[in-house]
Amino acid sequence: MIFNNKNDIKELENWLWEAACVIRGEIEAPKYKDFILPLIFTKRLSDVFEDELVSIDNNINEALESVEIDHSLVRFYIPEKARWENIKKQNTNLGEYLTDAMRDLAKENPKLQGVVDTIDFNQSTSGVRTISDDSLKKLINVLSRKRLGLNDVDPDILGRAYEYLLRKFAEGSGQSAGEFYTPMEVAELMAYIIDPNPGEEIYDPACGTAGLLIKTNIRFKEKYGNDPSIEFLKFYGQEINRSTYAMAKMNVFIHDMEAEIAIGDTMLRPSFTVNDGKSYRLNKFDKVTANPMWNQKFSEEVYENDPFNRFIYGYPPNNSADWGWIQHMYSSLKDNGKLVVVIDTGSVSRGSGSEGTNREKEIRKKFVENDLIESIILLPDNLFYNTPAPGVIITINKRKVNNRKILMINASEMYEKGRPKNFIPEEKIKQIYDIYFNWKEIEGISKIITLEDVRNADYNLSPSRYVLQIEKEELKPIEDILIELKQIEEERMENDKILNDILNQLGYGGYLNGRG
Repeated sequence: MIFNNKNDIKELENWLWEAACVIRGEIEAPKYKDFILPLIFTKRLSDVFEDELVSIDNNINEALESVEIDHSLVRFYIPEKARWENIKKQNTNLGEYLTDAMRDLAKENPKLQGVVDTIDFNQSTSGVRTISDDSLKKLINVLSRKRLGLNDVDPDILGRAYEYLLRKFAEGSGQSAGEFYTPMEVAELMAYIIDPNPGEEIYDPACGTAGLLIKTNIRFKEKYGNDPSIEFLKFYGQEINRSTYAMAKMNVFIHDMEAEIAIGDTMLRPSFTVNDGKSYRLNKFDKVTANPMWNQKFSEEVYENDPFNRFIYGYPPNNSADWGWIQHMYSSLKDNGKLVVVIDTGSVSRGSGSEGTNREKEIRKKFVENDLIESIILLPDNLFYNTPAPGVIITINKRKVNNRKILMINASEMYEKGRPKNFIPEEKIKQIYDIYFNWKEIEGISKIITLEDVRNADYNLSPSRYVLQIEKEELKPIEDILIELKQIEEERMENDKILNDILNQLGYGGYLNGRG
């Protein structure tokens, strides 16, 4: 089950489907992954542990004796209770046994604390077990059918399992279902654009399950292989959700990446900072990539009271932090760095063509006039799990080669229909990257525009404005209309306050409120 072809992937999906069916009915479908994935991770660690023992000595017992004396001989020492062969033998008090086994595993391997020991397999509600021992036993039996050692499965098994469980069972459960996950093909395209080089430090400030970091690492290995003379990448990520943070840690461990994953709110308390003796400042990275929550709400105080001076191009509106995230990423770049972000389509067009001021448009204007935006890619509809809306991939490059020009790519038709979500096929991913890398103009797909073109369009950066596709009318999403209306209301309230202050000074206090 190496996932080299569709049959391998189908085999994986059938295995996961059977595992999910075992606990179906006892817990809500979106929670299947919370119980299944830690067990898959533990089995992977246990099977790899066995492989490492064989590499030490063909006599497993002698190898085990050596490892018991020196745990550093293996990457993760698996205590006896957490070894899959012993988990499989357990027939009574299985919920309690699994919980204890995970805690033993974390105790022996401090890196795994807060990763494998977060789920209580023995939990109950009103005296009734969440998952019965009988169901846990059946689940263990299903998972035991596949070996997950070094040469048995793709290292990305956890990411693929997560995607399948999310797609199959979390659809329709609201924003929480897909909030922390970037579709695999979008992550792959972004990794191509990031184009990692030896020794670089890569940062994701909203890393979710670390999918973008992992795809970047896979892309690096495609370019350079496992040559020990090549300096590997270093990865950094921050995630706000504890269970998703645990998944990210599992993912980077499985992929043997040199990664530091922190937990916390990046916008309020970024984790990767340096004390220069006078104050704290943000760490700087070679490449920054992210899929932050779209149109996130933050109060203006977050921007006004920022101690890191991140929002130099302006404060985003309270109801959409898209350009707040982009400014955080930009502030985290080294002088020659590049960032690649996938974000709501409306972020590149809201406010353009309308009278009056608009905060997002004013921030876009400053990025454009400082010649920082390298390319924008419009993605197809219905790729993401938490919205049917398309996204855009924005590339900001401090080493921009094509000065005073921006490459617009309209990839909105480069998809195949899927169930329940569309997807970008592999050949289209490579076509988009080829257009970006070779800076190509292709009629109906891409166009190179000048800064003057953007000015004439009132700083509208939507690729669909510059790259026309036949018989497709551009309609503004309802979400963008609602955001613009809220921004107009914010401006009206601000103007009313200014006018009221003037009226107060003139002795007409409260006139606007009908008290004059």
